[in-house]
Amino acid sequence: MITSRFAPSPTGRLHLGHAYSAVRAHDLARDAGGCFLLRIEDIDPGRSRDAFVDGIVEDLAWLGLAWDGPVVRQSGRLAAYAAALDALTARGLVYPCFCTRAEIAASASAPHGPGGAAYPGTCRRLPAAARVDRLGTQAHAWRLDMAAALRAAGPDLAWHDATAGRVAADPGPQGDVVLARKDAPTSYHLAVTVDDAGQGVTDVVRGTDLFQATHIHRLLQALLGLPTPRYHHHPLLAGPDGRRLAKRDGARSLAEGRAAGADPAALVAALRAGRVPELPASRVPSP
Repeated sequence: MITSRFAPSPTGRLHLGHAYSAVRAHDLARDAGGCFLLRIEDIDPGRSRDAFVDGIVEDLAWLGLAWDGPVVRQSGRLAAYAAALDALTARGLVYPCFCTRAEIAASASAPHGPGGAAYPGTCRRLPAAARVDRLGTQAHAWRLDMAAALRAAGPDLAWHDATAGRVAADPGPQGDVVLARKDAPTSYHLAVTVDDAGQGVTDVVRGTDLFQATHIHRLLQALLGLPTPRYHHHPLLAGPDGRRLAKRDGARSLAEGRAAGADPAALVAALRAGRVPELPASRVPSP
C-alpha cells in the first residue's frame, strides 16, 4: 500500500508552492487507495511557531486535503534521532566539529558541492584527546565522516525517481554534512530519513530543490539499515516574475487568498492541472 506524506516546517504560512506539493502527495496516495500522512518538521526551535502549525492544519482543511492518523511532530521524536546518531557514532562514522560558520566560510580552498562550499574536514583530523577536552566546553556540531560512510555503505547505492528513473547516489561532493548541533539535536537530513522509515512512507513527494538532498538520505538509509522509498521530485511553482514561490521572497499565503475570497476547489483543480492559480486581490476595508 502506498503511503505518502506532506511535511512542512512551521516557520511561516503555507503558499501555493506548498499547496501544490501537498495536493500531489495527497492524490498519489488517495488514487491508489493508500495513506496520506501529515508531519510537522519543527526541529528548528528558533523559527518554529505553534501558530504556524495551527495555520498548516487550517490551510489543509480549507483545501479539502484530509490526512490519516495523528499529526506527527519532529520535536516529539528527538529520542529516535538521538538513537540513530548514537548508532552512527558507535561505528566511528560521525565526529564533533567545533568550527564556526565564519571559519568554514573563510576556507576559500574548500571544494564546492551542490550546496556551496563543502566542509574542509578540519575537525575530522583532531586527535581523540583534543575532541574529548573540547566537547564539554565548546559549542559543536556532529558531522558525518563522508569518506568513512561511503566505505561502510558499499558500492551501488541508488534510488528510483518517478521522473529521472534510476539515480546512482553520489553524496560525496556534499562533504561531511552536519547531522546534529548542540542547539538543534538533529538535522533535516537525519530526521527526515529516520521519520520516513518510522512512518512507513513508501513514496516521497517533494520539490526538485531537494533532489540533491536525496543523495545524502540514500546514504543514511544504507548506514542505518532503513528502507528506501520511491521518490517523486516535482517542478517548483514560479510566480509571474519567473522566480520560485518562497516564504523569504514574500509569496502570498493561502491564508491571504482565503481572506480575499479565493475558491479552494478551483485552486486545487488548477494545481492538479499543472497551472499556477492567481489568488484574488486582497480586500481593502472601506474607510
